[in-house]
Amino acid sequence: MITEDTIAALATPPGEGGIAVIRLSGAKSLRIARRLYVNGKREKQEKFEDRYLHYGYILDKDQNTVDEVLLVYMKAPKTYTREDVVEIHCHGGMIPVQKIITLTLEEGARLAQPGEFTKRAFLNGRVDLAQAEAVMDLISSKSEDAAKASLNQMGGSLSRKIKALRDDLLDLMASIEVTVDYPEEDIEEMLRASIEKRLKEAKRECLHLLETADQGRLIREGLKVVIIGKPNVGKSSLLNALLRENRAIVTDIPGTTRDVIEDYVNIKGVLVQILDTAGIRETMDQVEKIGVEKSRELTRDADLILLLLDASNSLEEEDRKILQWLDNKRVLILLNKADKPSIIEEEEIRSLADSSIIWTSMIVGTGLDEVEDYIYDMVYSGSTGPKNPAMVTNNRHKEALIRGQKHIEEALKAMDAYMPLDIVTIDVRDAWEALGEITGESLTENLVDKIFMEFCLGK
Repeated sequence: MITEDTIAALATPPGEGGIAVIRLSGAKSLRIARRLYVNGKREKQEKFEDRYLHYGYILDKDQNTVDEVLLVYMKAPKTYTREDVVEIHCHGGMIPVQKIITLTLEEGARLAQPGEFTKRAFLNGRVDLAQAEAVMDLISSKSEDAAKASLNQMGGSLSRKIKALRDDLLDLMASIEVTVDYPEEDIEEMLRASIEKRLKEAKRECLHLLETADQGRLIREGLKVVIIGKPNVGKSSLLNALLRENRAIVTDIPGTTRDVIEDYVNIKGVLVQILDTAGIRETMDQVEKIGVEKSRELTRDADLILLLLDASNSLEEEDRKILQWLDNKRVLILLNKADKPSIIEEEEIRSLADSSIIWTSMIVGTGLDEVEDYIYDMVYSGSTGPKNPAMVTNNRHKEALIRGQKHIEEALKAMDAYMPLDIVTIDVRDAWEALGEITGESLTENLVDKIFMEFCLGK
């Protein structure tokens, strides 16, 4: 794609800072640089070496100094956008940045739209859509493993898998076309067995990638963990222990926490959003009632529920009710206050809930390492980290894979029903199209625009 316009935007976060970077991309980038920049001797400079930092000044139309800068010119096509790119490194601050951007616009550039630099990289073939989306994921990553997953995707790990899968489906369609075009040749029977085998292989590959989606989402977005239980069982103490700071008020008075307390913590590389909730009990206090209802609502979309029970007391009816409405949810039961004489019966709890149980004490720190290990293993299934570089971390990719897999299944059903092969190829083509949405080869222009509008300005 060749674009006639040149775009400009701040590539670093807005606000005060030591350095700000203003980026231009397009055919007029170098011409604009020549118009605005003078070297250290305050002389106009016509020749700019490729990928070389030039020291000088930016001047306005009246030849007044706007800022002292470093300027680098990068010649197409070996740039991020595959267009001529100029970066102006000026002092961070609203005034110099605004003045320089205004000057670039007066010289013929236009303000870039959100994500437009990466959009141009995509449209010019430098990256596919999955790689482009990984750029934004890397910028917004909140853990080392999330950053690694984004870097792998930027490097094309997922794209290569999808491309290989689509190439197989395309080759399969070509084989079917041969049978349709030359029906007089007795090759259909031989091809049917081969086609069915290859469709099953394609289905397995889709399922293999989909198996990484849940882990990929947790790595990218983090694990949502909700702490629940009756009042005064140690929920706020657990929050403080996991955060390693006194984030919540802890007293012996039941019902201290009436609203949701939320914070984030990195547990062995896993980003965890922890929510401490109001104690669940029957109460006449209207404020506490609202807090209890919020607690119930939060468990509906939690990835993990930490249910605290008081090990120094027998299981009560309220505990049984909580266990009942948590049925079919991912729950880790913590038998807290293990530093006191134990009265609760673990066997009774196991008869009521099919969940893992850990004995804990917030006073002496018993069981906290086990809780953290459980959270880590929940994401990595007992492995030592994200070993699979081709991981699905994006819901859009997951949905496209699900549709691709379903179309392949429909093709297999058509094969089982001994439908004509030209009917089978319709489902194969639909699968090929669905998978192409991941890399951007099958997307409409409107959807591409929508995806890049979610990017930050200047990227």
